[in-house]
Amino acid sequence: MNNILELSHITKTYFLKNETINVLKGVDLEVKKGSFVVVFGPSGSGKSTLLNIVGSLDRPTGGSVLFDALELFSHDDNELSEIRNKKIGFVFQFHHLLAEFSCLENIALPALVNGISPKQTYEKALQLLEKLNMADKKNRLPSQLSGGERQRIAIARALINDPLLILADEPAGNLDEDNTNKLLELFVGLNAEGRTIILVTHSLDIAKVGTDVYNLKEGRLYAMR
Repeated sequence: MNNILELSHITKTYFLKNETINVLKGVDLEVKKGSFVVVFGPSGSGKSTLLNIVGSLDRPTGGSVLFDALELFSHDDNELSEIRNKKIGFVFQFHHLLAEFSCLENIALPALVNGISPKQTYEKALQLLEKLNMADKKNRLPSQLSGGERQRIAIARALINDPLLILADEPAGNLDEDNTNKLLELFVGLNAEGRTIILVTHSLDIAKVGTDVYNLKEGRLYAMR
């Protein structure tokens, strides 16, 4: 099977005190291995909600998610946590690096949690830093880095367990134009290596880097190319 991910009729409804909010209204999506999918839409359109469901951080109200030939939400929360750690890498708008840990330690943490030996983990973390031309920053704390550098560390952390899928939620949302371009070049390069990526953004310029681009509008997904 060439698809790494299949979403079928995904709905998400939030029930508030006096209001029912239908955020996703039947989303269908097939993601091929090695593709770079970009979901474009304005703030509040449900992009992050959709990405959280794909990453099993949130459960849909209805529909199914088939990931790596597994029905994702047939698993309990502990099983989902293991799947996330081993098979999915996350890059968020806010890098979520641990302030008291060095760059090298932040990158290594998911692999250590995964039970990989410290020696092997730190060797790989250093290789990722070298790949990102940031080996000289290995002992620095996140507070000693620029915004663009923090996001590159976050990407390295997402790669440490060799995930089948990388999810990026507005990764350039807090970056200037120069750092945004560098970040997009990095994602394009990772995709060229065969990495499967889903990125959500409110920027049409950023959306253009994808191999498959969709517009999330009024709770439904429409192919743009």
